[in-house]
Amino acid sequence: MGMQEVATCMLQCSFGAAPTPLTVLPINRVLCGGPPAANIMDHAPVVNIVPFGVCTSPSNPTVAAATAAALGVLTPMPCVPATPAPWVPGSPTVLLGNMPSLQDASKLMCIWGGVIQTVAPGQFTTMVP
Repeated sequence: MGMQEVATCMLQCSFGAAPTPLTVLPINRVLCGGPPAANIMDHAPVVNIVPFGVCTSPSNPTVAAATAAALGVLTPMPCVPATPAPWVPGSPTVLLGNMPSLQDASKLMCIWGGVIQTVAPGQFTTMVP
């Protein structure tokens, strides 16, 4: 069983420089230990997933262009998350807003190749299967 993710959980991208908090809008009207609880659809770039500082993925066009301009030396550029698909896997037995709830074992893929995952769940009392 994993921990239920909430609005204060910390996320890290495999190509990002710094962890950032997950932002969860209170549209599902479910609180978990105080902050709003998250479901797998809380994946919108900039709304739910804020930038991770700078990006070092060579698949990111801005990083590729800056690296080419620096004659092949990897040059990190500002992160702009691109997450078109929901978190996987969610918790299929616990639904929030008719969608599976988000747990700390869930992962989110960025189209630039990064894997976004939880560093700290934000609350440590409520577990979901």
